[in-house]
Amino acid sequence: MIPVLDLPEIRSLGVLTQDGKLLFATRIVRLFAYGLIAVVLTLYLAQIGFDERQIGLLLSLTLAGDAAVSLWITTHADRIGRRRMLLVGAGLMILAGLIFGATENFILLTLAAIIGTISPSGNEVGPFLAIEQAGLSQMTPANQRTQVFAWYNLAGSLATATGALIGGGAVQLLQRMGVTPLASYRAILFGYALLGVVLIVLFSRISSAAEVAESPPAVHRLGLSRSRGIVLRLSALFALDSFGGALVVQSLVAYWFFVRFGVDTAVIGAIFFGANILSGISSLAAARIAARIGLINTMVFTHIPSNILLMLVPVMPSLPLAIFVLLARFSISQMDVPTRQSYVMAVVDPAERSAAAGVTGISRTIGAAFAPVFSGMMLGTGLLYLPFLTAGSLKIIYDLALYRSFRNLKPSEGG
Repeated sequence: MIPVLDLPEIRSLGVLTQDGKLLFATRIVRLFAYGLIAVVLTLYLAQIGFDERQIGLLLSLTLAGDAAVSLWITTHADRIGRRRMLLVGAGLMILAGLIFGATENFILLTLAAIIGTISPSGNEVGPFLAIEQAGLSQMTPANQRTQVFAWYNLAGSLATATGALIGGGAVQLLQRMGVTPLASYRAILFGYALLGVVLIVLFSRISSAAEVAESPPAVHRLGLSRSRGIVLRLSALFALDSFGGALVVQSLVAYWFFVRFGVDTAVIGAIFFGANILSGISSLAAARIAARIGLINTMVFTHIPSNILLMLVPVMPSLPLAIFVLLARFSISQMDVPTRQSYVMAVVDPAERSAAAGVTGISRTIGAAFAPVFSGMMLGTGLLYLPFLTAGSLKIIYDLALYRSFRNLKPSEGG
């Protein structure tokens, strides 16, 4: 019998430096904040009088603005300084939380959505992920990278799950104490801004060891040189996948459960708590599977079944069945995440990792930016099942295209 502490997944944590541990901590704080507001954001916008189309537009502008700001930050981080750019991102997170909580004006909210950093999905937005990935890759041996990324994603999933649970429960508790729904939602948004302050404190403690270790090559557009062709091909595919996924971001799924089954915020929070726990655990399994069948195969062969389950959610006749299928989907849906992150870091030039992670990440954000508009239109017409079916179909197309294009391009260290 293998001792638990001797498992490769556990041993991989031993390679984390002090800076690596700080990056794990910032991931946890940030994803907790994203989970906190994912349950209430769409409900808040509906409470202040926006209809489904306006909500979809605002969520799209949130993602589009994030893409523009993050593109500049991540493609300059290796030269200006990774820590500096992370601090800027935390400041934009504070800005978004404060403005969203303080006003009901659509124009001001739109400006905050474009300039600030706020997550309607419960998933990563902003420049953080790309820069942190580059730093972790620099501090981690190549043969441990996928497992470290798996723990990194598990930490984020657990944080998102806890944030969703606490966010939904806090809103219900406040309302039972006599606080209006609007005020309870605003309390969550101000809490989000406060967590941005915590991030600033943590980012300020990161040392120069997280900065780029060698002089970057001559730079062309997007901060890329030798890796440009691979990154652009991957980015186009990732944009398609992200567009499909953003048709069913957690804020809109929360709204779907509320409209379809009349579920209250505490139950919605509990659903997402379970979903994110399962998705995080699946990240650890992904590292072991990838060691056997390769990164690309793991990405594709676990992703297709999860998308089939996603398409089945809206046709379930009862709340328990819908929850069961959604949780089954989440139990395998994130196996492609650490493998995708590791693959990108492995096939690009080490001195271009921030830019590569940034460009591929921004492509996902751009792809996602347009999707909530269409989701809002679909939900506004009463076709509650259509976002799920469309999302699953597009993501399966992505899986097949990725396999066809990259199955023969393997990292030098394997996979």
